[in-house]
Amino acid sequence: MADNDNFDFKTGDNVVYPAHGVGQIEGVETQTIAGMEISLYVVGFEKDRMRLKIPVQKAQDSGLRKLSSSERLGDALETLKGRSRVRRTMWSRRAQEYETKINSGDPVSIAEVLRDLKRSNDDTEQSYSERQIYQSALERLAREVAAVDNITEVKATEKLEDIMGKTKPAESDKAAA
Repeated sequence: MADNDNFDFKTGDNVVYPAHGVGQIEGVETQTIAGMEISLYVVGFEKDRMRLKIPVQKAQDSGLRKLSSSERLGDALETLKGRSRVRRTMWSRRAQEYETKINSGDPVSIAEVLRDLKRSNDDTEQSYSERQIYQSALERLAREVAAVDNITEVKATEKLEDIMGKTKPAESDKAAA
């Protein structure tokens, strides 16, 4: 483990695995696989009811990382405030690029997906696949914001949608009344 010192996670640490988002280190196990003793990080993803085992030696290569710093999340939140940059390519190509950005685990890349897919109330209706990708990106970023800011995922989602200026029509009507 000496060559992997900056990936020395401890039980209870919150971490981000690019393809699944925020999880928590449940411990380190040693298993014998193909006759070799291998140490594995056990990462639990409570929301998905999933447990992932990652070889300690491969943690860095797999993209497992600590939660983003406040500065990095600040960059992501600034990205949300920017103007949408939707390229005029086929939807299947853009959808693939969006999925790649979400699965990168980088909060700024995920924020770019949210920014590009957000729709204000007067815009045209989103397709089903646009809504699915938007929701996936929103959940992924909200989980990391919630973990870093020590708030609930619901509050983090509200915070992100407030930043993007996306309000629900029913709530704005109630506020006007």
